Amino acid sequence: MLAVLDLAGSDARTTEDIFTGVSQSMPLGRVFGGQVLAQAIVAAERTLPDERIVHSMHGYFLRPGDSAKGITFAVDRIHDGRSFSTRRTQAFQDGVPIFSMIASFQDEDPGVDHQADMPVGIPGPDELPDIESHLKGLHPMSKRLFTDRPIDLRHVPGPIYLAADDTRRPHQAVWVKVRRPITDDPAVHRAALAYLSDLTIQESILRAHGLSWATPGLKVASLDHAMWWHRFGRADEWMLYAQESPSARGGRGLATGRIYSAEGTLLASVAQEIMVRTPADGGGRPA
Repeated sequence: MLAVLDLAGSDARTTEDIFTGVSQSMPLGRVFGGQVLAQAIVAAERTLPDERIVHSMHGYFLRPGDSAKGITFAVDRIHDGRSFSTRRTQAFQDGVPIFSMIASFQDEDPGVDHQADMPVGIPGPDELPDIESHLKGLHPMSKRLFTDRPIDLRHVPGPIYLAADDTRRPHQAVWVKVRRPITDDPAVHRAALAYLSDLTIQESILRAHGLSWATPGLKVASLDHAMWWHRFGRADEWMLYAQESPSARGGRGLATGRIYSAEGTLLASVAQEIMVRTPADGGGRPA
């Protein structure tokens, strides 16, 4: 993860805002969405001074990326004000955009402060089984989708990788963190938070309809992604990602999430809309 976030290119003191990056090797050959949105944030931050940090982003996944190829990131300096800056980042492969994002950055300022409380009654990560215990009997190549991730996950009530949730609840909670300690650089932790924000958020939609990732004929694709960073938190310490789906209609589902530190500090909020199709509703059609 750290390697793919280390983009090559210019910095804030130049005017050539073109950056290049590589992708993690993926068993199915498609770029992980969280990777490209985190890289887009890193590219935009390279055009700004260190004290101006990201607080929001809105992005669209335009085409599936090829994880065997490099990615080029082009940043447009839309606006620089006294307290805020706006950047647009587009990610390209083979000359066509695969992801487009606009993000806003702000200097740290004092002001009003409140937050929604962390959900209560949720078992801690040390009380839950690790991911390996849920993958028994899975083909080794399929296991790589989960075990090769740089992120550790603990689901509440349990993952839906192989079997659906019988209760059909449109919500879940996931403990999440980077598997090993990383640098103290706050910018890296913000990018890592973006990276992991695209993991599991789709599952509250699937749970609402009794679907698992292994449902025959299921097709899921992220359409867009929005994120707001509220407070700093370390991505290599356990965080609770509370997720729910308020609506699904017309082959699209909306999921929202809040990311809390283990101590209950609200670190970020996330929203994502996905395409979700099953054989019963025409799952074979292209996106």
